[in-house]
Amino acid sequence: MITKAIIVLILIFAILLAVGVPIAVSIAIASITTVLLVLPLDISVFTSAQKMVTSLDSFSLVAVPFFMLSGIIMNHGGIAQKLIDLAKLIGGRIPGSLAHTNVIGNTLFGSISSSAIAASTAIGGVMVPSQVKEGYDRKFAAAVNIASAPTGMMLPPSTAFIIFSLISGGTSISALFMAGLVIGLLWSLAIMVVAYIIAKKRNYPIVPRDANQNIKKIILDAIPSLFLIIIIIGGILTGVFTAIEASAISVVYSLFLALIYYRTLTIKQLPEVFKRTIELTGVIMFLISASSLMTFTMAFTGMPEALSNLVLNISENPIIILLIINLVLLLVGTVMDIAPAILIFTPIFLPIANELGLDPIHFGTFFILNLCIGTITPPVGTGLFVGASIAQLKIEQVIIPLIPFYIAIFVILMLVTYIPEISLFLPNLFDL
Repeated sequence: MITKAIIVLILIFAILLAVGVPIAVSIAIASITTVLLVLPLDISVFTSAQKMVTSLDSFSLVAVPFFMLSGIIMNHGGIAQKLIDLAKLIGGRIPGSLAHTNVIGNTLFGSISSSAIAASTAIGGVMVPSQVKEGYDRKFAAAVNIASAPTGMMLPPSTAFIIFSLISGGTSISALFMAGLVIGLLWSLAIMVVAYIIAKKRNYPIVPRDANQNIKKIILDAIPSLFLIIIIIGGILTGVFTAIEASAISVVYSLFLALIYYRTLTIKQLPEVFKRTIELTGVIMFLISASSLMTFTMAFTGMPEALSNLVLNISENPIIILLIINLVLLLVGTVMDIAPAILIFTPIFLPIANELGLDPIHFGTFFILNLCIGTITPPVGTGLFVGASIAQLKIEQVIIPLIPFYIAIFVILMLVTYIPEISLFLPNLFDL
């Protein structure tokens, strides 16, 4: 029965995706069809509807629309350039300075906007042409932008960690934020080290500092937007507010910056901002409800246990099992957005992690890290396509220049996977 259910669920889901049905609808239809194997039609429909509705009855989900709204507000004009100017100050005197500026800019903007694509477009759209103009190889510039684009998604406030917390049964969002902070910064540092070595070898120029550059103004312009991250992290660590409350505070602060401080947003533009947030929230919420139905379907038919036993039967060595999980998640990340991947695969792999005695915070961080890496991995990683497009290159032209960066990222992934203390250091330090 379990084998039949797995085949029906996967087959229907794959067929629907292949013909262009939206992923949330595909999940719901495949799940209901699978439930029909064991329950009558009326009970199947009633139970499915009930599970979809009750899955959204969670206070933690309040953080999702608030952080999304904050990111959309902060995405409005001018902020990206301010962060680029600050990044030039930070990395401006290092060989390959413009590449480092790209990495730092992607990390900062990605964290604020909660989007790798937004970071790659806003920061890379400026920095890639700048690097080419200064004599950097276009393929190298594209590779730096692509490799560093997802780093901000590991930093607070990451909606990926909020969704994982919900699906995993209440893993501490604050702890996941702190763990992600360490890993995101390690990822950025790894890219900068590789970029430094290549830039030094190729004698890429250090951009001279403009004598008329107003350093004080650059810092004062950028700090308020970066202060959003400080408020979130500081408030959570000091216990002033929870991660969920931080989402509402981030909206208030973002509105203050956009409407009053930077004046990059007007009152008349707010309805469009709210409309965009509502649209994205609706998509995410329907996806969550549909995925919860799939989770129920898998649990009801015994799929997680069967798949867990299958993986555990392959090897009893935890190193091999974790490597298998990593490879599967990397592959999933290339073909599926992060949110649905979390919703679908957490119920499958979390029991295996529990069986191995992994801390859920440690598991959650390398789980999300894999999916983020998948977005820039061939053959169909969305971040890879966007980054190549921004640089006006074909995908195959950036693969070889990306190899050194892939190696560095893979080293970080292996360290995070097999050394739990990297993920758990800050959460344990602050007793989260």
